[in-house]
Amino acid sequence: MVNRVVVGAHYGLRDWLVQRLTAGIMALYSVSFAVCLLLQTRGGYEGWAGLFSGTVSRSFALLFLLSLFYHAWFGVRDIVMDYVKLDGVRLLIHVLVILALLLYAIWSVQILWGM
Repeated sequence: MVNRVVVGAHYGLRDWLVQRLTAGIMALYSVSFAVCLLLQTRGGYEGWAGLFSGTVSRSFALLFLLSLFYHAWFGVRDIVMDYVKLDGVRLLIHVLVILALLLYAIWSVQILWGM
């Protein structure tokens, strides 16, 4: 009998599930956003401002963006862990990606709730 001891960061099923969940949220938002665009009668700035004027639409858009950033983090992290062999370079890339995604999240909140 093989006694397997799991050590390390414990990635795997949890990360797979989070990626599928965030992908589902992004797909649901994309379909609902496309339907809203097709049903929209006003064009130009007034139409876009009206589309994002409600709390529900802003919250759903923010949920989409946060899901996108989280999904992107898992993807970039896995690619960097697979292909960048030097620990210092890997750490630098991870830190830069995390900072960029955090700045994008802050910027998204400012755009959505600053109207």
